Order: sequence, then C-alpha cells, then structure tokens
Amino acid sequence: MSVLDRIGQKLLFSFDPETAHGLSIAALRCGLPVGATKPSDARLKLSLCGLDFPNPLGMAAGYDKNAEVPDALLGLGFGFAEVGTITPLPQPGNPKPRIFRLTADEAVINRLGFNNEGHAAAEKRLAARKGRPGIVGVNIGANKDSADRIADYERGVARFAPYASYLTVNISSPNTPGLRNMQAREQLGELLSRVMAARAAASAQPPIFLKIAPDLVEAELEDIAAEVAEKKIDGVIVSNTTLARTGLRSTTVAGETGGLSGKPLFERSTAVLARMRKLLGPNMAIIGVGGVDSAEAALEKIRAGADLVQLYTGMIYAGPALPGRIVAGMARFAERERLKSVRELRDTGCANWSERL
Repeated sequence: MSVLDRIGQKLLFSFDPETAHGLSIAALRCGLPVGATKPSDARLKLSLCGLDFPNPLGMAAGYDKNAEVPDALLGLGFGFAEVGTITPLPQPGNPKPRIFRLTADEAVINRLGFNNEGHAAAEKRLAARKGRPGIVGVNIGANKDSADRIADYERGVARFAPYASYLTVNISSPNTPGLRNMQAREQLGELLSRVMAARAAASAQPPIFLKIAPDLVEAELEDIAAEVAEKKIDGVIVSNTTLARTGLRSTTVAGETGGLSGKPLFERSTAVLARMRKLLGPNMAIIGVGGVDSAEAALEKIRAGADLVQLYTGMIYAGPALPGRIVAGMARFAERERLKSVRELRDTGCANWSERL
C-alpha cells in the first residue's frame, strides 16, 4: 500500500464504515481519488458471453448500489463494474449501525438489507451513460416487503436489459429474510424460468448471471447446477457473503449478525467455486468472488475455475490503487510464465480446491 493509500485509509477509518463508504462514493463522483491504472495487456483480455473484457478483474456489487460511479470505477483499472443490488422500490435497509470492520481479519460484516434508491433512480443514471465504453453489469434484487419477489426480478430484467452489459440475479444475500430460500430447487426453477422469459420479452438480451451463497451444501450445489443448466442461464457468480465465523481474530464484533466478507471468505468461496466448475462443466461462465485482495488471490480463483474475478472488501483495506496493482501483477505473472493468456491457468487447481469443500 502506498503512502497516499495509507493516509486515505486512516482518514476514512476515522469515520464509521457507512459514512466512510459514502465519502468514497462522493470522492469518485468528483474524480478523486485516482487509482494507478496500468496500460492494457493483451494477455489479460478475454471474451465471455459475447462481451470483450479488457482484464478479468471487476468491482463486485454492493459498493455502487445506486449506479452512481461505474465509469469512475472502470477508471481505477477494473475490467468491469457491477452496480446494485437494485430493487424496484426504494428502501432504507436495516437499522443502523449495520456495517462493522474486522480490521485484524481484513474483513467486514454487513447487514445492510438492499438499501438503495430503487429502479427509477438507477435507470436514469444508466440511461445517461448509454453508449459509453466499458462493461457495466446490473445486480437486481427483490424488495423486502414484496408480495411477489419473482415479479421483482422480472421487473428488474425488463427495466435494465437495455442498459446492462449483463444482469445478475441476486438471491444470495443473508440480509433480506427468506431470500436465500429462493436457492432451493423448486423456487429456483420458477425464478429462472420467469427471469429468462422476461429477458426474451425485453428490448435487449444481455447475459444473465445467478449469484449464489457460499454456505450451500453439496446437494444444494447440485440442484443449482442442474437448474442453471436446464434453464440455460449464462453464468454463475460464486459467492456472496457468508454466515460462518470460523477462525476470526476480531472477537469484538464477530458476533454481529449479517454477512461476512473479505479475507476469511477466500477459502470457502474458492472451494465452492471449484465445486461449481466441476458440476457445470468447462463451458459455463463463472465469476469468482470472496477474499480477493492481491494478484495472487485473483490468479488462484482462476486456477480454481473462474473466468472472471471480483472484489470489494479488499479495496477497503488496500485502497483505490488496488485494482491497478492487481491487474499489473497479473500481467507480470503472465509475462514471467510466458503465458499467451491468463486463461491458460483456468481449472489447473480445480480438482484440489473442490476437494476442500
């Protein structure tokens, strides 16, 4: 971490986590801070689901909930950015405080509960950037009090299909009561059928990804893989935050309810990723998320079976220059190992990681 990043982190950490998050969004909206972006490297480029990614590193959903700064995020060095989660109606989320830093673990617990400004506000911003370069995915969710949560996802597809490079169906947040139940096979089958029908009826047909939890057991992963394949979903994102609290050092807030993200999530999320790769086969697109904070961690996700990798919590602890450093580190690795593409690494560690589940 650079001196500038350390100063910035110390300043932001003097505020409570949610205020610090708001300040970082405001800074990006104003054009600061500027990350050390690196020149593109042909060995990092890849085509997936009809999209051409300049590099495999993306910003995960949860940071830019209201689609305020996707282009600024791309300017930090990310190959793509995912905004949201966005629900049809605005909602405040759960009561504060609802974000907790576990500094000793380089982790965060959040129970935000899909706080966002709703479809209309995000659509206005995304419509304003239509035609600009850069891959921007839109993560859609359901309102907490919705009478028909699947209909909320249908509305999200219809609303954002014209603007999204891809859409993510998020049913894996632990902070909306009952939402993870939609990962069960019967509910999931109905959800995916209706989502795909909504896309077919939309004015554009972006790829659709399903974001799953890391706390699933083998039988649940098998059911999800079967439904994803049957309904011809384009890809899977592995994974969201975890409810597990194994091995944490930050005992003060470890008991807070909510999803845990950051470094402690790396092992479990990577093992689930590898297992899903084995279940889904070599042709399904998979994005690996959880505990990515270095080029080495990003490359390990690819070895485990990921085509693309996302981060969020890592940047809280390493600063806005992190994506540029990771991309540069991946390029150096490709050069050192004389790879024509980092995709040559994919699945080389899949068997080992899948056995850790």
